Amino acid sequence: MNCRRKYQVPYRRWAIYMINYSTFMWKSPLDDKAPEMAYAKNQVTKVMSFDEFVKHISDHNGVFTRGTVKGVVSDTCSCLVEQLLNGNKVQFGELGIFSISITCDPAPSLKEFTADNIKVVNLLFTPGADFENLRDKAEFNLVASRAVQNASIKALKEGADIVDL
Repeated sequence: MNCRRKYQVPYRRWAIYMINYSTFMWKSPLDDKAPEMAYAKNQVTKVMSFDEFVKHISDHNGVFTRGTVKGVVSDTCSCLVEQLLNGNKVQFGELGIFSISITCDPAPSLKEFTADNIKVVNLLFTPGADFENLRDKAEFNLVASRAVQNASIKALKEGADIVDL
């Protein structure tokens, strides 16, 4: 799908795309008295590989080859890691802001706290303007849950007329 040329109108406006979702019943584990309620979960249509994404980007602009796009994106990742590890927050245009936070084990006092108490460096992402209000830019399509899909496929392969859920 060439989203920019065929579906994007006018510049920086998004067309409406389809998000598949399935529904399920869930009870909050924090409240024993809470009733089960219906929720929705998006269904991933496809996991797009890096090479597929690079091809998709390069298809939007004949000036840059896949190799050029791949090189720029790869270098961007390396430079982003470098800048984050230098303690910088990186404003990445309309994409958003990348920054880090740390997770640590507490110490009894400031004097006893050392860098060894720091256990994890977390990547933070704050979406930019292009990601605002995605709900209004999408349409939703109810599909069977993965469990129902898998049971249906199994029944089809076994020649069964009834699906065991």
